[in-house]
Amino acid sequence: MAFDLTEGAIEAIVSGNPCDSPVFQIISSKLISSGSGTDRYRLLLSDGRNSYSHVMLATQLNEMMQTGEMDNHCVVRVKQYICNTLQGDRRVMILLEVEVLAKGSEVNGRIGNPQPFKPGQVSEQAPAQQAPVANTIANSVVNRPAQGSVVNGAKSPPSNKAAFNIKPGTPGTPGSNRIHSIASLTPYQNRWRIRARVNQKSNIRTWSNSRGEGRLFSVNLIDESGEIRATGFTDVVDKYYNMLEVNKVYYISKATLKTANKQYTSVKNDYEMTFNSDSIIEPCEEETDLPTMTFDFVKIDSLESKQPNSFIDILGVVKSSADLATVTGKQSKKEIAKRDVHLVDQSGMVVNLTLWGSDAETFNGDSNPVIACKGCRLSDWGGRSLSVLSSSQMIINPDIREAHLLKGWWQREGQNRDFQAYRSEGGTGAAGSGTNWKTFGQLKNENIGHGDKPDYFTSKGTVIFLRKENSMYMACPTDQCNKKVIDQGNGMYRCEKCSKEFPSYKWRMILSVNLADHTGNQWVTCFQDSAELILDVKADDLGNMRETNEAQFDQVFTEANFKTYIFKLRAKVETYNDESRLKTVCTGATPVDWVDDAKRLIDEINTMLN
Repeated sequence: MAFDLTEGAIEAIVSGNPCDSPVFQIISSKLISSGSGTDRYRLLLSDGRNSYSHVMLATQLNEMMQTGEMDNHCVVRVKQYICNTLQGDRRVMILLEVEVLAKGSEVNGRIGNPQPFKPGQVSEQAPAQQAPVANTIANSVVNRPAQGSVVNGAKSPPSNKAAFNIKPGTPGTPGSNRIHSIASLTPYQNRWRIRARVNQKSNIRTWSNSRGEGRLFSVNLIDESGEIRATGFTDVVDKYYNMLEVNKVYYISKATLKTANKQYTSVKNDYEMTFNSDSIIEPCEEETDLPTMTFDFVKIDSLESKQPNSFIDILGVVKSSADLATVTGKQSKKEIAKRDVHLVDQSGMVVNLTLWGSDAETFNGDSNPVIACKGCRLSDWGGRSLSVLSSSQMIINPDIREAHLLKGWWQREGQNRDFQAYRSEGGTGAAGSGTNWKTFGQLKNENIGHGDKPDYFTSKGTVIFLRKENSMYMACPTDQCNKKVIDQGNGMYRCEKCSKEFPSYKWRMILSVNLADHTGNQWVTCFQDSAELILDVKADDLGNMRETNEAQFDQVFTEANFKTYIFKLRAKVETYNDESRLKTVCTGATPVDWVDDAKRLIDEINTMLN
């Protein structure tokens, strides 16, 4: 069997000129191990006339080598490749898309007598009249690559045995109009320029460690070849955060590239980018056909098949949402706003999605909006639950076909449908999960809260007593601070945390409530939102009552008794003065939906009967 290789293709590509779908033979391959855990294959490639050893296989094609689909002496058609300039005239070809035409066993050895090709040499076999052919192919590529890179994505192969007489290519400069693709970027390049669209942008976050503290933000960039995550720290935040807008296109160069930490990103790229003081970011004014934000939605009933702690894209309509709550960060020790949202879709399942910070504070689920979230984290707490991270991108009522279909389904039939929730298989669920139900009798009999970590569970409880004493305190009036203020006695109130004095304060609540069910009772601490729900009054209004109308103040506590709610609770044994006791804190409370609660009880009865 005869195989025609595209003679002269190596010379053309390495010299800086594109070649459409060339046919090569892989003479040999070598596995290059990486310390980052991402192995790559280096190839010795032949076009029949020349051989070239500076060839790498894209990591997404590793499986072709590992399964034996691609082997030594096989013949391949390269449908897409990139050629980068690393140092001087050294050029590395990266194969992105490959079609195997014949296995090595079918070829039976090396084709022809290829000679090693060195950048800058011109083949004596290439007749001068062939130059126009090369120029025609070069001009057929619409999007020219960046500084010395050649990108090929054409599908139709040229006639084989084409010969080329081409002058060596000259590496571009960062300021040139030629651009790299995102897929071609590696940490070994020192000159590149990309044109990419911002399809995700995080909020500004703060960090603090032994080396100091600062701020950071991240964006996801996308072009025709793929995505990459970019992060900016400290001074770069002020320089570029407001400039970079979601869905707009920018030219970017002189950023730092490093191996990506897959634990903190869902972007499918081996590398990530860091903006620095030398980075150049310029808006792209011309029209482009770069892709916009893309989603890979997972149905809610398919979440169980996904690995915990993975990043997924979800689309759901808001069935209900809990009140705003606060939790204390483990490291920052600051209060963080959170809100639990229950999402459903046509699959008939409901899942809990937790919003944090400003997303939680500004969210309004009254009109049952559709939420599209890219890159939210999947957890196995409570069976399955989701969390929106700072790197996630959440869009309310997105203008996409899937969202319109989902909204139409909800209005026609979904709002009247019963949904099944994920249930935890173990004895403890997650914070915010409504699937790990416990009675107060189980709380004591099963030693819940005695482990190294707190236990989270859900209970239905009735208020039987409330402590009015120390149920309120005067707090710092700033939005992000809830610390107790000190009355200076001169009409001013000092916050030690903010190191400031204020002419006013706000009321905050820490309410001790005794809850009971048919198995026992338990003292629980309720903070602002759940306390306001139980007392059915805002903290500031209750504070005014305490100062102006004590009888009305007492009446509020009296009327709050013997009402039943669904409580999400956190339990942990804590030690004070060598005395251990169980501390139970309410992380969220909602009124009882008696229909849903009856269905839950029926499910539990059926489970016991089976």
